Amino acid sequence: MLKAFHDPQLVEAGCDEAGRGCLAGPVFAAAVILPKAFSHSLLNDSKQLSEKKRIEARKIVEASALAWAVAQVDPEEIDEINILNASFLAMHRSIDQLSIIPESLLIDGNRFKSYKELPFHCMIKGDSRYMSIAAASILAKTYRDDYMMQIAAEYPHYDWQKNKGYPTKAHRAAIAKHGSCIHHRKSFRLLPDLIQGKLFDE
Repeated sequence: MLKAFHDPQLVEAGCDEAGRGCLAGPVFAAAVILPKAFSHSLLNDSKQLSEKKRIEARKIVEASALAWAVAQVDPEEIDEINILNASFLAMHRSIDQLSIIPESLLIDGNRFKSYKELPFHCMIKGDSRYMSIAAASILAKTYRDDYMMQIAAEYPHYDWQKNKGYPTKAHRAAIAKHGSCIHHRKSFRLLPDLIQGKLFDE
C-alpha cells in the first residue's frame, strides 16, 4: 500500500518524469501536491496501469490534488544538456508552475538537482511507494502519450501512436528507412553505428 506522505508536517510535492529512454519526443515531468488525507486505490506506478486506468487515474488526480503541474523539455534541449539534466529541468519547470509552494520534494529515482534550496528526498521506485509520486507518474506519462499521439499524425511512418517514441524494432526500422526527423533526439543512438552516421548527412 502506498504511503500518503514522507513528512506529515510539511507540504510535499511528488515529482516524476516520463520518456527518459525514448528516441523521440520531449521528456515530460509532473509535480503533484495531494491533500494529507487523500487515498485512492487507482494510484500506482503508471507502468503498472493499463492505458484506460491511467486516463481514469489522471482525472482523479487533477480533480483531487491541491496543486499539480506538467512540464516538458524538448529534443533540442535534451541534445544540448543531456537527458539526465533534461529530466531534472522538466521537474524544475513543473515545480515552478505549482500554485502552492511546496516545503519538501519527493523525487522518483536516485538522483536530483536541488531546486531553490528546498529539501528533497530521492526514492527508488518511489512511484510504487508514495501516492504523490504515483500521481506525478500518471500525469507525466499520460500527458507525454497525448503529445506523441499528436505528432504521430504528422509522422505516421514512425508508429508513435503505438511505441510513443521508445526504441522498438518497428521504430528503429522506420528510422532506418525514412531517416530521423525534428522530433528525434540526435544525441541518442538511434541505430547501430554502421547506419547511424547516414541519418544526419542530409
